[in-house]
Amino acid sequence: MDVFGSGHEQVVFCSDPESGLRAVIAIYSTALGPALGGTRFHPYAGEEAAVADALALSKAMAYKNSLAGLDLGGGKGVIIGDPRTDKTEALLRAYGRFVESLGGRYLTACDVGTYNADLDVVARETRFAHGRSLAMGGCGDSSVLTAYGVFQGMRAAAQHRWGKPSLAGRTVAVAGVGKVGSWLVDRLVEDGADVVVTDVDAGAVERVLARHPDVDAVADTATLVRTPADVYAPCALGGALDDETVAVLEAEIVCGGANNQLAHDGTPDLLTRRGILYAPDYLVNAGGVIQVEDERHGFSFARAEARAAGIFDVTLRVLQAAEADGVSPAVAADRMAEERMRSVGRLATIRLPR
Repeated sequence: MDVFGSGHEQVVFCSDPESGLRAVIAIYSTALGPALGGTRFHPYAGEEAAVADALALSKAMAYKNSLAGLDLGGGKGVIIGDPRTDKTEALLRAYGRFVESLGGRYLTACDVGTYNADLDVVARETRFAHGRSLAMGGCGDSSVLTAYGVFQGMRAAAQHRWGKPSLAGRTVAVAGVGKVGSWLVDRLVEDGADVVVTDVDAGAVERVLARHPDVDAVADTATLVRTPADVYAPCALGGALDDETVAVLEAEIVCGGANNQLAHDGTPDLLTRRGILYAPDYLVNAGGVIQVEDERHGFSFARAEARAAGIFDVTLRVLQAAEADGVSPAVAADRMAEERMRSVGRLATIRLPR
């Protein structure tokens, strides 16, 4: 693994044997501001897998924050372990001290395996933990606006493909109905969509069906991707769009909340050749980071929601640029994010008087 050739500014390895903490913090860019990105708590197969995930996720965060119009760079923390058995106060506080040691270059928040209550504990050791609970003055569950942003991106994709910004009467297949996916189902049902879901956690599916008896469920993702649908929404872990999945996918649009959905750099072309419109994941799932960023200014849900609604316009602009330039939406989104990092980030070289 070529860490030095990855383009990252800084990669930090954090170890505290007494608490069991083994973590990696990757900072991709601080061109636009401090690197904001959540902390993922996951039982990685090994250290190399954890580093690879931190590198990929932190880069995606830099692009996500740039496209969202935020004055933030991109970073990510990963903790190696099973959050159900390895998460302790001592471990979270040890992690918080490592975050604090970076002096604000990295701002952490929730991600897969971490929750508002965990960030409350991390925040006891650092000023740079966000996405805290409402009771502690934070923004609460950021998956609410993550799902809202995905819904707005999906509406924009529907507008681009079918000429109408609505999912009413359309079938949407949602893979993963955890923190983000379940909120997305609520939005889709409210909009009049027919929804089919799956999740490795049977309890998550049961909770969705209890709220929405008209929602259908299938046994697994392999079945879901072969189910005729208008939209496929990957909302679990990354790498959801591999060659096998793209080859059998029965959907015209892909738009979901999962990070790093593309299995490799050639996946966008595979989607294009199959006539499938891809709404880039780091663009449409930016609602959560918008919510977390708002916490830094005294949280207002209404203000954050209004800003997250802008994901509709940005998604439409990316899809239109991709069509006009003859490139995939993934390429068009990358170009727009990189241009903002270059043009705005260069202002840091203009020294202001102190």
